Amino acid sequence: MMSLPGHAPKPAASRRGLLRGGLGLLTVAAAGPLGACSSDPAFYALAPWPGAAQGGAPMVIEVRTPNVAVSLDRDRIVRSDGDYRVRLADGAAWSESLPGMIAHVLTADLQQRLPGSTVFAQNDAVAAPAQAAVELTVTRFARDAAGQAVLGGSLAVHRVGTGGAGEGGAASSVLALALSPQGSDTGSLVAALSTLLGQVADQAAAQLRVLGPVPPPA
Repeated sequence: MMSLPGHAPKPAASRRGLLRGGLGLLTVAAAGPLGACSSDPAFYALAPWPGAAQGGAPMVIEVRTPNVAVSLDRDRIVRSDGDYRVRLADGAAWSESLPGMIAHVLTADLQQRLPGSTVFAQNDAVAAPAQAAVELTVTRFARDAAGQAVLGGSLAVHRVGTGGAGEGGAASSVLALALSPQGSDTGSLVAALSTLLGQVADQAAAQLRVLGPVPPPA
């Protein structure tokens, strides 16, 4: 190998060492972001909560997909929303879209409470048209500043038919439900929120029984 005067040639082994070192740094830099994303979150799901079973409601009931506040409608679970801050639970996510999950759990709750009625969630395949609808708006669904699990929003129940929503009767109420979770972990929060959703089902079932069965068309 030729060299310029005054410049000693660098050994090949030294150059290979520098090359390997540079490649090693690139490998670490590339692996860093992947390593940070390699841990999967823990997924949580709401569960139906049992209540008193009783008949006397419309025969076919549709649970509409609820309106959920944008601050809550996200993959990660909102741990708390007190003191002017929304805090997310670390490493914890909902197992599916929150509005859809609330709709299907509320449907299951009402199916158990209204054994004489067919209760289905919006967009589910059913053979008969709905005679009544349940509509839910959720504005709070987390812990408050005091550590209570809270469910806030509104509930509306009304008849439906050829005349449109509100035909033959309607009822609405403001929701401000609270419950102390059994622990400080995310699982305890989800369990408490499931219980509160069961309380919403209790209110909806009572309102549906006030509407009463819809007589078949003559």
